[in-house]
Amino acid sequence: MPIVVRDHGFKREELNESNFVDLEDARKSDKESLAVELPNCEDPQSVKPLFPKIEIIRIKFPNFGDGRGFSLAGKLRELGYAGRLRAAGYVISDQYAIARRSGFDEVEIDEALAARQPETQWISKSKWKAHFYQDRLVKVNPDSVG
Repeated sequence: MPIVVRDHGFKREELNESNFVDLEDARKSDKESLAVELPNCEDPQSVKPLFPKIEIIRIKFPNFGDGRGFSLAGKLRELGYAGRLRAAGYVISDQYAIARRSGFDEVEIDEALAARQPETQWISKSKWKAHFYQDRLVKVNPDSVG
């Protein structure tokens, strides 16, 4: 059973695989609240018309070295998506801060990764706003920001 990581720690996932649909099925659905799974290479513009119907978007990470999901999350937020955004798959605790900064609300991991990287490791990365170097630069020299 998947585990969802949020800033306060681990929780068991309430949604299962059968709750998520791909983009094509989402377009055909007459449901008012959808859980949609996207590959990390999806065009964010193709998702925008469905924003009012989507409760949660889960973006798959095929391996921890593939950062396209972070870019997709940022673009979805820029386009106005305000629902839950979840990174799923090969995301490690050291990537949690970048996941949060790019627009993700949470990360979904499996039990094997949770055993290798326990909750304390993820919580140690939960102060992602405090370690945002651009924010520190603005505080040091606000006149340098254009």
